[in-house]
Amino acid sequence: METTTVKNYNIFILGFAFMLVFTGFNTMSGIQAMIFKSATTPGSGGYVEGFKGDGFISSAVIYAVFSIASWLAPSVVAWKGPRVAMILAGVLYAQYIAQLLYPNTYLLYISAAVIGLGAPVIWTAQGNFLSLNSDDDTISRNSGIVWAMLQSSIFIGNMFAYFMFTGEEFISSSVRTTVGVVLLSITAAGVLFMFLLRGTPWARDTLASNESPTSALRSSGKLFLTKDMLMLSVTFLYTGLQLSIWSGVYPTCVGFTNSFGENRKALATVCMIFIAAGEVLGGAIFGFFGHLTTKRGRDPIVILGFITSMTSYFLIFLNIPFEAPLGETKPTDAAYITSNIYLAVFTAFILGFSDSCFNTQITSILGGAFKEQSSSAFAIFKFMQSMSAAVAFFYSPWLKLQWQLLIVVVFDILGTIAFCKVEWAANKYEVLSSEPDAESD
Repeated sequence: METTTVKNYNIFILGFAFMLVFTGFNTMSGIQAMIFKSATTPGSGGYVEGFKGDGFISSAVIYAVFSIASWLAPSVVAWKGPRVAMILAGVLYAQYIAQLLYPNTYLLYISAAVIGLGAPVIWTAQGNFLSLNSDDDTISRNSGIVWAMLQSSIFIGNMFAYFMFTGEEFISSSVRTTVGVVLLSITAAGVLFMFLLRGTPWARDTLASNESPTSALRSSGKLFLTKDMLMLSVTFLYTGLQLSIWSGVYPTCVGFTNSFGENRKALATVCMIFIAAGEVLGGAIFGFFGHLTTKRGRDPIVILGFITSMTSYFLIFLNIPFEAPLGETKPTDAAYITSNIYLAVFTAFILGFSDSCFNTQITSILGGAFKEQSSSAFAIFKFMQSMSAAVAFFYSPWLKLQWQLLIVVVFDILGTIAFCKVEWAANKYEVLSSEPDAESD
């Protein structure tokens, strides 16, 4: 089988495997706060005696461990290779889904810490494997394709959750168990699909695939201190805050908004479905038209993401009560306008689309401009992203919505400026470096 065919095959299997693995994790991230709220509420039908777990805090534990472990991820990938590293990390994702079958406070936070160890490995390995199966002409296309397939996991999982939650003001034990079994089975299937990934013999002599664990750690530290990576780190921090909004805070706020009625838990899953639709649409567009990104630069897409994200934050500010992150709202807790179901769903769509704008272009610039150090580059990205997400999830149950939105808006502005400056500098360097070649011709 020729190299180009193997690369295309690997990209498809990579996207499909991640779609299955994250059908479990992404779905659970969006619904766990509501599930655990029912598990701690006597008389809810899902009450578990002695259980004190909190979905936001478990997410905070995941991303806190994630950020610390990110520095070791390149060494693990260098030691085991990206394929084996992804499989091992995928098993850790499965164990986190499994604890949903038997809610226990200690088990919840221990399994959250364990998946926090696996998360940077699976993402660093994915970025490395994506880079090894792409070149300068295909990296934007492949980044978009893998992103679209990955984010379709939110659509699949939440379609299932919607039918399970319809008519449920609280999540019963039987519904919780059924959701847990199905999500665990899908995640396990994704891990099995990773065994189908082919090797990359054409990349054996490249730095990205041939580093020792020690040198991988050293190169990560050196790369982090470069001017471009420090600038991009501001953008990485913003994506972590945005991650906390779309994957946890926003759907939970919708599910806790009393004025949305008894079906507000089902509405929260609908919002996750439309977040996924925005993510997939963005990934598909930027994937199929990746050649235009190569010619015109990545900054127009990031600026588009900035405009749509700021629009979504403003609509959330208007449509959702400020008390919603703190728990079930009262009928007297009103938003600036009368909370509107259709506006909530539309907001979810553009929130997902804006997230795809930033993440596909970050993946593209790391897999292209930092191709020779792709493992280190993706590890730094995930370190900064998970660190800010951890902080955001820690304050999410305590901080009212308007202050959470203010924080994310400030970093949205700073992150967009930082990305554009790095992209413009890279384009200028590419033009200047190509001029001597043109003159020699």
